[in-house]
Amino acid sequence: MPVSPSGGAQAARTPFVLLVVLLLGGGLIMLLVLNSSLNEGSFKLTKLKKQTTELTDDEQQLQREVDSYSAPDALLRRAGELGMVPGGDPAFLTPSGVRGAPSPAAAPAPVRRPAPPSPSASPSGSAPGSPKASSGASPQASPRASGTPSPRTTPAGTPTAPAPSTSGR
Repeated sequence: MPVSPSGGAQAARTPFVLLVVLLLGGGLIMLLVLNSSLNEGSFKLTKLKKQTTELTDDEQQLQREVDSYSAPDALLRRAGELGMVPGGDPAFLTPSGVRGAPSPAAAPAPVRRPAPPSPSASPSGSAPGSPKASSGASPQASPRASGTPSPRTTPAGTPTAPAPSTSGR
């Protein structure tokens, strides 16, 4: 008598189909998680690229600013504002003695700045004969208050040029 596999085959197929469905579902869920994490990484990468571009632009702007401050004409202007003058001819020390004849630097031209208005001065001006209407600087104003260094004097009382300072480099 032949036996028909009607009930036993169905029972053996159910766990296999359930296993295949679970594997496919798990695979799809894993793909979804992987895809979302890749998208998140892509957004972070885009944000970091934009931030890098902005920081590079800032760095280039700052470098241009530094370059403008270190340009020869800007250095000359700034040194003049500080009262520095170009040096004279240098002398060199060699093992055999001094080579060259040093010459002093030229004295800077005096910088004339207008005196700041006194707080008690009226906005419409003063009378022509009053002391506040004088065109010169007040005797109380010191050169240091106006931002210029005071000139040094020799024992004979003649002014000399201020010593130039170095930047420490």
